[in-house]
Amino acid sequence: MLGIAAGLAAGAILGVLFAPDKGTETRKKLKKKGKQMSQDLKETFEKGKEKLNDLKEELEKTVKEKMEAFN
Repeated sequence: MLGIAAGLAAGAILGVLFAPDKGTETRKKLKKKGKQMSQDLKETFEKGKEKLNDLKEELEKTVKEKMEAFN
């Protein structure tokens, strides 16, 4: 998933760099794309973190239940 995001980011940046705009416009576009990619990456990271926390809680619950059944 991270590889796909990186590929899309690289493609977007290359598209902006090769666009026939002035330097100031290109820098503005790069800055905007960079902020968007940063936000997207942050959201993806947060979703992954939530999933890991859910899995951790589920595992802890299962282990606790198995330990109680064993005793």
